[in-house]
Amino acid sequence: MNSVKLAGPPTVAEPGHDGNRRRPGGAASSRRSFLSFAGAFAAVVVGTVLIAVHASFYGNWMIDDAAITFAYSRNLADGFGPVLQPGVEPVEGFSNPVWMVLLALGKLLGLFDSGTIFGIPDYVLFPKGLALLCCAAILVLVYVAAKRVTSRPALVTLIAGAALAANPSFVIWCFSGLENSVYALTATALAVVILCGVDSGTLLTAKIAVPAGALAALAGLSRPDGVIYAAAFPIVVALFTRRGGVPTAIRAVLLSAAGFAVPFGGYLLFRWIEYGRLLPNTAVAKAQPLPTIGDIAKAGTVLQYAGWLLVAVAVVCLALVMQKPSKLRAAMVALLVPFALSVIAFCVLQADWMGQLRFATPIWALGTLGGTIVIVETLRRARIRGRVLLAITLVIAAASSVNGFYTQGKNYRDTPKTPFCSVVERDARVTNGVADLLRLPDSAKIGVIDLGGMALVSRLQVIDLAGLADRVIADFLRTADFAGERRYVFDEARPELISLIGTWDTTLGFAQDPRFEQEYEVLYRSPRGPAAFGDVGVWVRKDLVRDPALLAEARRYVTTETEKVVAVNAVAHLRSCGDVLRPGQTPGS
Repeated sequence: MNSVKLAGPPTVAEPGHDGNRRRPGGAASSRRSFLSFAGAFAAVVVGTVLIAVHASFYGNWMIDDAAITFAYSRNLADGFGPVLQPGVEPVEGFSNPVWMVLLALGKLLGLFDSGTIFGIPDYVLFPKGLALLCCAAILVLVYVAAKRVTSRPALVTLIAGAALAANPSFVIWCFSGLENSVYALTATALAVVILCGVDSGTLLTAKIAVPAGALAALAGLSRPDGVIYAAAFPIVVALFTRRGGVPTAIRAVLLSAAGFAVPFGGYLLFRWIEYGRLLPNTAVAKAQPLPTIGDIAKAGTVLQYAGWLLVAVAVVCLALVMQKPSKLRAAMVALLVPFALSVIAFCVLQADWMGQLRFATPIWALGTLGGTIVIVETLRRARIRGRVLLAITLVIAAASSVNGFYTQGKNYRDTPKTPFCSVVERDARVTNGVADLLRLPDSAKIGVIDLGGMALVSRLQVIDLAGLADRVIADFLRTADFAGERRYVFDEARPELISLIGTWDTTLGFAQDPRFEQEYEVLYRSPRGPAAFGDVGVWVRKDLVRDPALLAEARRYVTTETEKVVAVNAVAHLRSCGDVLRPGQTPGS
């Protein structure tokens, strides 16, 4: 690999030249600058609008897991610390500190979890608006990168924006309420900073090395798997360093390591002091297995989702670009390293139940950036016959991918995963109502699976039976010790209410454990079937309903209110669940 050449100093006009002769050039230069800015601005705006239009297709839907972070953000901003509920033991039940802090700042500014903005609940508008800003920033970075290596940066940005807007996986998860948008932004920013360093010959300077390390830290604090990007800068440095430049390269890598270690190490220290763990509790509960060779096959799901033909076109264009040493080839090497790391991270992570390739968001951002550049440049450089052939192939490939994207997006819109408003209405408000009916104190406990909406609205102390926000249960689930979890739940925690969804009663072994039937009465159990968001059960501890009349009244209440919610759940993902969300709300409040 050739070393990166340093850019020469800009040419300075000699004094004494006639000012009148400089003015036309100056005017032309100003016009070109204005047109360049206008083109960049238009490309970013159009791309952002297209992304927003696609996002609106999913209405107010956000995944329930996003509301877990909402709860932590609320409590941090309200002065209770980063906890799930005020007064409970600190447990790191979130894995996205950067996103959590951004939401908490929104709460402090009165933009989140405070009311409505333009008639829209801010718990919907603020996370989605923040995601849209991140998407716009990604397109700005696309332009910055493209301007370095192509003569058509606005065109590259426009096409990249349209491509990202067409991709349901990218749009769904950026606007799900989760951290995907800021995660993709940090990964893209890191790639572009490294590309600029390679292109300008300043890769080994502190002004590139330190920001690269800091951005890798932000990626790692956006998602646990983001720590993989700490390897991006050292790998690129190794690829572009000649033997004589090793000492300077080592210095640059150390600077980058410092840029990473200060913010990331600082948060690790905070995590240990506040939570007593070096890993987020979510990682303990999920028990991420060690990677295997077979994990590589997961990359095929990404290729299939994007469309094999479209990917093949991009790969062919990349191969043509990489044939000869050039400024563009060096830039593509700089982009390929973080892109490859994003693919590795995706392959290593265990499959996610939420669907639509939730962990692939950085792949889409980086792949679209690099793929658009090489396709546009190949088209520009090709002769007329090659240009026509490539254009026809590209149209066919794009049409095939868009057709697949439409099917994916429509299917997810019709049956999305666990809308958090469904959990708020079906679980939190209904169980608040029955808790009021049974006159349970706020210190009473409820065991749940869907945690986000419950954490925001339940007035009871929530026990997370899935372990994300419960240290004891996470340790049991890490070793798949379901018997140990049941002992803890039935003999120690003894929640007054239990709310389970789907087949979790079987998964955790509750249905097979005689203590469950001996100690709990069922208040409601939906018929097992494919009803969307309706497969739910609610149980109450028997000692709280010894009066048969009270038990009957509680069953009537839970059944009536739950079935009301389930009946309208066909559009639960398209609407919000009230102007504000507060603990203690009941149906109709």
